[in-house]
Amino acid sequence: MPKPTKKQIEAMQKCGFSPEEIEDIIKSDEAIDKGERVYFDLDPEKEKEAKKFAKAGTRKAPTVYKLDNTEGKRSRKENPTKAGIIAEIAKFLAENSENACENVEITNKERQIAFKIGENCYEFTLVQKRKPKN
Repeated sequence: MPKPTKKQIEAMQKCGFSPEEIEDIIKSDEAIDKGERVYFDLDPEKEKEAKKFAKAGTRKAPTVYKLDNTEGKRSRKENPTKAGIIAEIAKFLAENSENACENVEITNKERQIAFKIGENCYEFTLVQKRKPKN
């Protein structure tokens, strides 16, 4: 750390440090920067307390997920309304559409339908919006 600036010295003076104390602080900082161990005058009880706080850290326990099946994945909540809508749309595209849809396939039973019209491939995705919070 470079020498303290004029501003830092003025701040220490405003805190009520005497010139001797400021000089001692600067010397201690320089020694610490060089890697020396500086011992401050603490009674044994306070030194023990300071060491305890120095060792304090935040050790975070690993997150344990509660999965409800054996494959390590959580089960999805079924949405029969979306599954019914997708099934109806797929049936309509395959049987009643005026666009001659071919290869109508439900790729995700509650979300997607893939189909082909002529040489072009299309994918239909159904999205359910969340209820607005009031």
